[in-house]
Amino acid sequence: MKFILGRKIGMTRVFDEDGRSIAVTKIAALACVVSQTKTKDKDGYKAVQIKALKEGNDKAAKVTEFHVDAPGRYKVGQNITLSQFKKDELVSVQGKSKGKGFSGTVKRHDFARGPETHGSNNVREPGSIGGGYPQRVVLGRKMPGHMGNETVTVKNLKVIDVDKDFLLIAGAIPGPVKSIVKVFGTGEVAEEEIDTAAQEELAAMEKMAQEDVESEDKETQSE
Repeated sequence: MKFILGRKIGMTRVFDEDGRSIAVTKIAALACVVSQTKTKDKDGYKAVQIKALKEGNDKAAKVTEFHVDAPGRYKVGQNITLSQFKKDELVSVQGKSKGKGFSGTVKRHDFARGPETHGSNNVREPGSIGGGYPQRVVLGRKMPGHMGNETVTVKNLKVIDVDKDFLLIAGAIPGPVKSIVKVFGTGEVAEEEIDTAAQEELAAMEKMAQEDVESEDKETQSE
């Protein structure tokens, strides 16, 4: 399994070989080393613990684990680099979503507003939460509270380009700029997008051109 820790730099645009503009997110790879391996016999599960070192400092900026099938392939102190990732393969990115502070139910859970006229005082309030039955607030009730700052995983993002220290990934990833994200491979390669409408139009144009050539040949033979 391929994995690394990176820092979100921001978004930009690149052009592919066909001249199409693609929105990409730039991720800077952190200096990651294996700090510990977890085995089924010793820890009850298989994983590799890595730490991202701060520049010029032995103190780790981030310590995290990745579940792998064969932790024995990794040695403590081994460097994890971007060389394992290839262009056009699919990866998943995990990070913390942007925190939005304390939010009401309209913004946090997309509740509908109450009436704003005819004497109503209940415009953005959530309404009843307990009721006569079951005479308690049910667990998981959608209520106002802290919005965002949650772990979010975006799967099957295409790797557009791999540089020495940077990774360009198609689309957006969770988290604010400068946040640390986990990037891990899915073992799949992105399939080429096929524009069926364009193919049908091209086939129709070729058929019309062929019919024109045949009609011209018939006119020439008749003359």
